[in-house]
Amino acid sequence: MKRPSWWLAENGPADTILWWIILVLLGFGLIMVYSASAPIAQHETGNPFFFAERQGLYVILAAAVLYYFSRIDLDFWERMTFPLMIISLIALVMVFLPVIGVAVNGSHRWINFIIVRLQPSELLKFALLLFLARYVVRKGELLGKFKEGLWPIFVVLGLLGLLLLLQPDFGSFAMVVLLTGVMLFLGGLPITYVLLAGIVAGGALGILAVSAPYRLARITAFQNPWADPYGAGFQLVQSLIAFGRGGIFGVGLGDGIMKYFYLPESYTDFILAVIGEELGMIGVWALAIFYSVACWRIYRIGRRAAAAGDAFFALFCYGTLTWFGGEAVMSMGVNLGALPTKGFALPLISYGGSALVFLCASLGVVLAVSRRYPALSAQQTEQMQKEVQHG
Repeated sequence: MKRPSWWLAENGPADTILWWIILVLLGFGLIMVYSASAPIAQHETGNPFFFAERQGLYVILAAAVLYYFSRIDLDFWERMTFPLMIISLIALVMVFLPVIGVAVNGSHRWINFIIVRLQPSELLKFALLLFLARYVVRKGELLGKFKEGLWPIFVVLGLLGLLLLLQPDFGSFAMVVLLTGVMLFLGGLPITYVLLAGIVAGGALGILAVSAPYRLARITAFQNPWADPYGAGFQLVQSLIAFGRGGIFGVGLGDGIMKYFYLPESYTDFILAVIGEELGMIGVWALAIFYSVACWRIYRIGRRAAAAGDAFFALFCYGTLTWFGGEAVMSMGVNLGALPTKGFALPLISYGGSALVFLCASLGVVLAVSRRYPALSAQQTEQMQKEVQHG
């Protein structure tokens, strides 16, 4: 039977190192979610494996998405750019609908599908990468002209910002702004526009940060968490204590005590603190090395696509690098007290289904790009660049 044109494309082998790093991180994340969540799961449900079992299902689904997306023909994604963006916008609106939308602690960020909950902001990041890559490739030199090139992007960004801040999801909006800025800059936006946009975006984010009392409290607590250790600085203080207890080599996997109702969000936003306590700074540095190597491999894949003249998927790879690496840096920075306390999941590690699945979807497409453009020798790369330059 003939395969559909968009399914299981026959290309070269995917980037093996990136494959294994992703799988190792998924497996390690599952272990740490169990270790970090067992006391809370036992207290709330009577089953210490409750969150680990759910995370196991998410990991299986994410791994399946990673595999199949690495085999889908890349031309399919160019055709799906606008449909996925429209679906993302609709999903962002659906979180506010009764019954369908789910509100937790006053935040409307999830859609209820009975069995699972979908966080549309994670789908948006994947769709936005495709949308921006296509937009930049199509507009080209027009990016330097406000009316023809930038105005449509500002309209889209404004709409997305409105929907995300109404939820409210300040972290996702910050990531959307970062992705947009990086993609436009790599697409050839003049540096003066980049600097101006950065000043405007930074000012807007700053105003939003101080406009809500709880956000302002987090910023001041980040500067000196010990000034209010039982209030605004509580999370960061507990995180720092966890790292302090772990020292260099850690207290041992599963032997940490900060997860016993001392450290809030121990298996989500602050899971790195649990890693630091149980595996020490050795474990934290090993994790940082894994992230760094993965980012380097993604960059190399994007560079090969660019050398082959495929600007669309080169930009997509660089955007995925920004998403993956950016969230890793921000999550680590928050846990270590280097950045203001804000909820950022540790990529492929923290508990949660939507973030895991859609990040693996994006990484799967990157692996598909590595299949289309396998590693070449220096001579082959030089020859390919000459062919691109001469049309």
